[in-house]
Amino acid sequence: MIKCLKIAVCALLVCGSAISAFAQGSAFATASSSATIVTPIAITEVTNLDFGNVAVSALNAGSVTMPATSAGVRTVLGGVTLPSGGSHQAASFTVTGEGAYTFTVTLPSTDLDLASGSDHMQVNTFAASAGAGALTLGTQTIYVGAKLNVSAAQPAGSYISGTPFTVTVNYN
Repeated sequence: MIKCLKIAVCALLVCGSAISAFAQGSAFATASSSATIVTPIAITEVTNLDFGNVAVSALNAGSVTMPATSAGVRTVLGGVTLPSGGSHQAASFTVTGEGAYTFTVTLPSTDLDLASGSDHMQVNTFAASAGAGALTLGTQTIYVGAKLNVSAAQPAGSYISGTPFTVTVNYN
């Protein structure tokens, strides 16, 4: 009987050692990596912002707003009138990039100075036909309008910006 007990104890010790040996093993897993390069987003100017012919009162300042549309129907406020003749248009840009991706448009946040010699006018309140939200790419045309502020008795002349304004597009 003692012999059987010794054999049972030895068997238990051997089994316990085997379990410990398995517990000390290691495990591993693998993963791969990938990337997709999309077409770079691009913007190209098609037409410049042109407020057209503007007349102003000698006593009252005013403004001309060019909407961010292809129709370009200007509105006036204050002592400004729009004589017939001449051309006017919103700025337009073509935006291209990877189809089905979205993008946003950033417009100038500071006034643009138009000058004719030593005389100046300010352009502000820029707006885009694209709005502030995300747009789906492929090829898109966006229009940019703004407001021209005209002083009372603004001297006659052809007013031009010394530096162009910047419109930025970014993938979301």
